Amino acid sequence: MPEGKAAAPLEGLRILDLTRMLAGPFCTALLADLGAEIIKIETPGRGDDARHFAPFRAGESAYFMLINRGKKSVTLNLKEARGVALLHRLAETSDAVVENFRPGVAARLGAGYEELSRINPRLVYASISGFGQDGPLAHRPAYDIVAQAMSGLMSMTGAPDGPPTRVGESYGDLVAGLFASWSILAALQGRGRTGRGQHLDIAMTDSLFSMMVTALSLELYGDAPAQRIGNRHPMSSPYDAYAAKDGHVIIASANEAIFKRFAEAIGRPELAADPRFENDALRIANEPALRAIVTQWTSTRSVAEAVAALDAAGVPASPVLSVAEAVASEHVEARGLLATARHPVAGDIPLMRQPVLFSDAPRRTPDPSPTLGQHTEAVLGAFLDASEIDALKRDGVI
Repeated sequence: MPEGKAAAPLEGLRILDLTRMLAGPFCTALLADLGAEIIKIETPGRGDDARHFAPFRAGESAYFMLINRGKKSVTLNLKEARGVALLHRLAETSDAVVENFRPGVAARLGAGYEELSRINPRLVYASISGFGQDGPLAHRPAYDIVAQAMSGLMSMTGAPDGPPTRVGESYGDLVAGLFASWSILAALQGRGRTGRGQHLDIAMTDSLFSMMVTALSLELYGDAPAQRIGNRHPMSSPYDAYAAKDGHVIIASANEAIFKRFAEAIGRPELAADPRFENDALRIANEPALRAIVTQWTSTRSVAEAVAALDAAGVPASPVLSVAEAVASEHVEARGLLATARHPVAGDIPLMRQPVLFSDAPRRTPDPSPTLGQHTEAVLGAFLDASEIDALKRDGVI
């Protein structure tokens, strides 16, 4: 795929970004990756709290740089009337606004949907929160672990004899950010027909709950409640991490055809006709006996040997890579999932790319994240002269 910055799918869209931390910035980073102009509004002096998360490079937060790639930073004091007036001017020429304040905070700052939509009726306005803009829990703050706990996801994660476990990445934030970007684009498409924007209410807990297809199929339609089963799959076997001589090998047999190939690959073709293992339901019912057979085979081989044998037979299998091994893998390199950008302070920095390849749009190298207030004068200079900007700086408005 050729490198370049031309013909990005979202070029021409302007997004006003009032978000901080993770869910909102992840949403707008995805839009920036596809060419949208993201104007990130930050508090003068401190900026997004994520700027203060370790680790740092040349004083710049790696966490912030990864999820604020490709944006413009404008500092505005929204507790000052002139700061709010400037935000309103920016909203006049924006296509969408994204915020992740607690419900009601944006409105108190003069930046809520009702006020901004009066200024620009075409504005799509996305609100991201823990539990939504209304409902019995709307008033509660929510970090990722709270959303994972309240969605039911934590109850499903971990060993059966262990405690509920948080998934090892902040998926409550990330899934909400993904749904926010998806819904913004859908609403913009709708605006093309109606001429009007709308308010989007995205909740972290709702977003996680809606992704629990396997758990909800068991809970809503099954005979037994969903429960923690470690790395196993509740509907298929063998489907787990199995001990090898030097680690663990992942094996994923999801139907009879794969199980038949698996049985042949381990030299036990008769297992496919064994009445205990004839289908997924029976293999789950007899999982301990099947696990003993699988482990007897994997425990005498290295992970690489087991994966090679299963791969040759067409059985889904893999090692369990560390993050460092994944970063260095041939797959990540071949798919171009990481790129290098030149940051004005931190120098050359690695950034992740959005993972989708567009056949008619060149793969973009992400622009770096901005320094605090880096673009304030350039953005406001579209409607203010130099003396006005100097006065705002002097008074602490920007």
